[in-house]
Amino acid sequence: MNIHSIILEGNLIRLEPLTQDHLGPLCEVGLDEELWKLTTTLIRTPEDMKKYIDAALEELAKGKALPFAIIEKASGKAVGSTRFGNIETNHRRLEIGWTWIARRWQRTFVNTEAKYLLLSHAFDTLGCIRVEFKTDSTNLRSRAAIARIGGKEEGVFRNHMIVSGGRIRHSVYFSIVDSEWPEVKKELERKLKKNY
Repeated sequence: MNIHSIILEGNLIRLEPLTQDHLGPLCEVGLDEELWKLTTTLIRTPEDMKKYIDAALEELAKGKALPFAIIEKASGKAVGSTRFGNIETNHRRLEIGWTWIARRWQRTFVNTEAKYLLLSHAFDTLGCIRVEFKTDSTNLRSRAAIARIGGKEEGVFRNHMIVSGGRIRHSVYFSIVDSEWPEVKKELERKLKKNY
């Protein structure tokens, strides 16, 4: 697995390597408390967003993450962020997560195409045998979105994390493995054709 910064280009969005240059554009769409209610991070101010980007870039420097800004091509606007994380090259697996999308672009083509680009890169280029996803057990919208793109629910890690406000989070794990990828890819391409 040769992990390095790369632009992943789709028909409707582009995933570009996250940098501090994205701070202003991400603050324009991401300082919305609703986006962070069920996450482990709370972003309320530009300084919070800067720390979020700094943390992602620190993980990039350690070879444990590959963070992206999500750019809607029609407008040229940053509409969110996502990343590969928990990268384990020896085991040819990684996690897709840390995904947030501004509310205006939720339940649109953005998440579907972002996941298609990430999964294609993970399986077809990096040679992953497993891609993981996890979400808060109470985040029914996220759970449905992961299942909709082909993720198989594996189980719940009880008392897994403490989120903002001190609430104890149970995390639901999902995965897609390499043998499932051809069928998942075909289904994602079918879904995306409706938007082109």
